[in-house]
Amino acid sequence: MISEYLAPKSLSEALQFMGKWRGKARLIAGGTNVIPDMRVKAVEEQILIDLSRVKSLSYVKEEKQKIRIGALSTMSELVHSKVIQKYVPLLHDAVSQIGNPLVRNRATIAGNLVDASPAADSAVPLLALDAKIIVEKNRAKPREVVMDRFFVGPNKTVLKRDELVREVVVPKPGPSAKMSYSKFGLRNAMAVSVVSIGVCLEIEKGKCTKARIGLGSVAPTPIRAYEVEKMLAGQVITEELIQRCCQVVRDEIHPITDVRASLEYRKSMTSVLLGRLLRQASLRERA
Repeated sequence: MISEYLAPKSLSEALQFMGKWRGKARLIAGGTNVIPDMRVKAVEEQILIDLSRVKSLSYVKEEKQKIRIGALSTMSELVHSKVIQKYVPLLHDAVSQIGNPLVRNRATIAGNLVDASPAADSAVPLLALDAKIIVEKNRAKPREVVMDRFFVGPNKTVLKRDELVREVVVPKPGPSAKMSYSKFGLRNAMAVSVVSIGVCLEIEKGKCTKARIGLGSVAPTPIRAYEVEKMLAGQVITEELIQRCCQVVRDEIHPITDVRASLEYRKSMTSVLLGRLLRQASLRERA
């Protein structure tokens, strides 16, 4: 039961509150995850720390070799960012399909990641983009967490009780990068994904020099398809190779059966969608 509300105006003040109320505080920004939890009395913490006034955490900054995204950047801001559209269309495509316009206007990138849903929409492209999470706590140096080590279980991350996400750092893909994203749900509007896949391939002189594939809703956490990535590295992407990748990915994932889909259906859809995305990448290279 929430008994106290705090609204820091700076990152340092927010970190001080987190340190003081370690284990007793819950962060809120857009509220698209926390408010529903409060309505069903699923929030155990006593203190609510509202980060929405910490304006320094809302930005998209282009640097020479990377893009920095502030923790409080909303999905709408990412959708309309020229930097995101130009360099990481994979992320743009994913966040543009989150909820509806009202949700995108409130939901933040850090909130989506920290909620740690196996179906977290922003996590899938960020996995494929080799992103890193910058984490801070009071009176300590920021620490860097690679994206594929951020999630440790359903709705669980590596964050300690007195830490918060400051920003997401995405390396700028090279000019040879080909990206594709696909999300499959039971309906178009505000669907929680049955399967989602993000693919980022670097193809030079007809060969795939680097492959990164993120998967959502097919394991306890968003994951990378490491075995498929190994198969693609250094290879010409042929229809035969694509078919083999589609078979291997079925064994690499660990989906569950729930109200949205069965285990076998998720495996089948993952195989089908991966094939489509790999073909799109190879066709773009030939174009």
